[in-house]
Amino acid sequence: MAKPTARIAVIQFGFALGVLAVLGRAAQLQIVQGERWAAEAERTRTERVGLPARRGALYDRNGIPLAVTQEFYRVGIAPNELDEPAAGFRLLVRSLGVSGRALDREFRAGKRWIYLHGPFNATQVQPLRGVAGIHLTGDFKRSYPSRDLARPIIGGLAAERSVGAAGLELSLDSILTGQPGEAVLLKDRAGRRYESPARLGRDPVAGNDVVLTLDAELQEIAERGLDDALGEMRAEGGDVVFLDPRSGELLALASRQVSGRGMPRASVFTDPFEPGSTAKLFTAAALLMRRRVAPSDEVFAEGGIWLMPVTRSGRTRTITDSHKSRGNLTLAQAIEVSSNVAMAKFASLLSPEEQYGTLRDFGFGTPTGAEFPSESRGRLARPDRWQPMYTRASMAMGYEIGVTPVQLAAAYAAIANDGILPALTLVREVRAPNGATLYRHQPLAVRRVV
Repeated sequence: MAKPTARIAVIQFGFALGVLAVLGRAAQLQIVQGERWAAEAERTRTERVGLPARRGALYDRNGIPLAVTQEFYRVGIAPNELDEPAAGFRLLVRSLGVSGRALDREFRAGKRWIYLHGPFNATQVQPLRGVAGIHLTGDFKRSYPSRDLARPIIGGLAAERSVGAAGLELSLDSILTGQPGEAVLLKDRAGRRYESPARLGRDPVAGNDVVLTLDAELQEIAERGLDDALGEMRAEGGDVVFLDPRSGELLALASRQVSGRGMPRASVFTDPFEPGSTAKLFTAAALLMRRRVAPSDEVFAEGGIWLMPVTRSGRTRTITDSHKSRGNLTLAQAIEVSSNVAMAKFASLLSPEEQYGTLRDFGFGTPTGAEFPSESRGRLARPDRWQPMYTRASMAMGYEIGVTPVQLAAAYAAIANDGILPALTLVREVRAPNGATLYRHQPLAVRRVV
């Protein structure tokens, strides 16, 4: 009897070891590696998907919407989940305005899932909310209620993603973009999504709204006036700038290119040009600020044609006036009749460094800092690159310098603002989704110019 008893003891001992091994492995899986395997199980039966956030809107200074995000919906139908399929069918046709015949074919085909792309608005889907078997998927679409008004400034979004691609949509993208949410979808063993709605994991947070300094009414006047002027003058293009010289707020910005295709570019910010006689005022400011000219000082106008010496060897450049002035002209008279000859002579009283410094102080050669992407700095060569003797005269007449329309407007604003160059802006306010004001523009001075 001893041998059978020994065998039984060995079997019992082996069984006990097996049980202990199973319990140990179970303890390892449940206690030591429990979190790891739970996470793996969660991963295989769930899928996390992003929920888009509403992009902030752009308004003019009076609250007129210029760029808004509209929510739209797509509708999914799980026929097997409908409590009353016939009633659900009628509700869908009546609410969404879809073809009853086409939808009936979908139902009769015995599909487990029917998808209606739409898009449908909130009013259309409102009766469908909470109906078993009908699932709504929300999404967003950017629209521009004022159509082409200020569109070169407003810009637009990328074709495939709701991110800024041009204009203020690009430069203000970080302010307008919200924080996406997250939902959890359930999957079966094969990885197929269940037809039931997703579980909300994190609510999306909408982007901030921006109130611009632009005035939609004034913008429309500027654009129409520019179109009329281009037609009458048969010009290839033009720009209009309205701004408040005290606050630096840009009120209207219009740009047109007759030969261009598609949306006009915002040449008011991007295209430098030689300002011509409009720049004479800045040379006059440099002279008066440094007391190089008295009100009674005069220069001979040469009858409107002057062979200006440009080298010590006697080489000359011809400077002419549109208005042939005879006799002498004061600085004020030279500005009044826009005399190139007189301004060239007055400019010789300034050193290249002084003339350059004044032009820089007026903001030329640097971007204005307004919130528009890719703003041109213009062209203003350093004095060591100037042509001896002639460049001073040329710049006094508005040549050999490139300025953008908005730079020129800002420089004139400095004169209107008691000699202080204002910081330009396109942003008046930034508001949170709940309406709270996060930022309000306060006038800033760049520097005193004169």
